[in-house]
Amino acid sequence: MSMVQQTIEVDVPLHTAYDQWTQFEDFPRFMDGVEQVVQIDERHNHWRTKIAGVTREFDTEIVDQLPDQKIAWRTVGGDVQQMGVVSFARLDDARCEVRLAMDYDPQGMVEHAADTMGMIDRRVRGDLDRFKSFIEDRGVESGGWRGRITPS
Repeated sequence: MSMVQQTIEVDVPLHTAYDQWTQFEDFPRFMDGVEQVVQIDERHNHWRTKIAGVTREFDTEIVDQLPDQKIAWRTVGGDVQQMGVVSFARLDDARCEVRLAMDYDPQGMVEHAADTMGMIDRRVRGDLDRFKSFIEDRGVESGGWRGRITPS
């Protein structure tokens, strides 16, 4: 497994950034290569991605979610093996920090090469930069889910 960690400061209140991040079906609007996310229920999502011409589908499960603090997930089926956590920290009333840490298992020679060359880190950094632009330009979240999911 490989690990990627990226952090970004976002110029919106913490609850705004957190609430937007809970809107998984909006991810294709700022995550490069994500074609579709379908939220199945409060814990499960189905993803379709296309990266470097390769389409993958997989399912994720939210394993821990604490409003305004973190969302942790893992894959539970499909072509991708990963787990991670996105965490949120208040900087002041109008700014917060979003930190993404993810373990993933590169598949095949192309993904291993991309991992070795730091392309995965740059992709995640780009996704966070686009999230920052997306939520700052809007100024408000498109929705939010503030439920608590505890590890089973």
